[in-house]
Amino acid sequence: MFRRSVYKKPAQLRGMVEPGLVTAAALDAVEAAIRPGITTLELDAIAERAITERGAHSNFQLVDGYHHTVCVSVNEQVVHGIPGGRVLEAGDIVSVDAGAETEDGWNGDSARTFIVPGEPADPELVAQRRELSEVTRGSMWAGIAALASAKHLGEVGAIIEDYIEQNPLPSTGQPAGILRDYVGHGIGRQMHEAPTLFHYATPGRGAEIKPGLCICVEPMMTAGSEEVFIEDDDWTITTVDGSQGAHWEHSVAVHADGIWVLTAEDGGAAGLAPFGVTPVPIP
Repeated sequence: MFRRSVYKKPAQLRGMVEPGLVTAAALDAVEAAIRPGITTLELDAIAERAITERGAHSNFQLVDGYHHTVCVSVNEQVVHGIPGGRVLEAGDIVSVDAGAETEDGWNGDSARTFIVPGEPADPELVAQRRELSEVTRGSMWAGIAALASAKHLGEVGAIIEDYIEQNPLPSTGQPAGILRDYVGHGIGRQMHEAPTLFHYATPGRGAEIKPGLCICVEPMMTAGSEEVFIEDDDWTITTVDGSQGAHWEHSVAVHADGIWVLTAEDGGAAGLAPFGVTPVPIP
């Protein structure tokens, strides 16, 4: 049986740029709108409008049984939260996962974690939420930076875990918990493709990192235990101990001249700078 290679040709990599930028635009729109009093369903509508205005559509709606444009996970929810009537409050930690597919069939996928602005009821808790988001975001960029020099995806997972271990949460003195059953993935003609990227060290080397690889780096972390459960809606992933969750993700292309973050307007320049890596546009 014919099996499509996970490694894309240069023209195919160039086709991945626009869906990445559309996905980034959807998250930009959410970031501009997020505030106390807005519902998660309203954020979903804002993201959908941003995607359709650019002639694309949500690839989340192509997932069997899912009917929304984004996932919105709040506080103890880590990932896959379903938009609805929940009203956001000042200081909430909110992870929004978005994806877009352009008319030519290429996909983008990205996630960001936000702290709802305003005067929170518990400033100390909000500070803990903020530090969790920052550590999760940093681990993502450490993993993306590793794609510039590592040979296999197993090295990337080990670097992400090492970043978490070396940067414990200031409020607890302990590393963030890594969701080990939820992984990064290839992306292209479908939102989820081979290969798999684990966000922690594994015995195997993993797929080879070479030109043509498009991979989503998306660490999902908790401020406490790694143990989670699926809520009654059969989608939302929530911590068992009630600790807070965070999720950051970018789609990244590896090409002959370097790496390029497809879901960042600057190709990842700002996020990669602390790691001494300069992204190179896809030729």
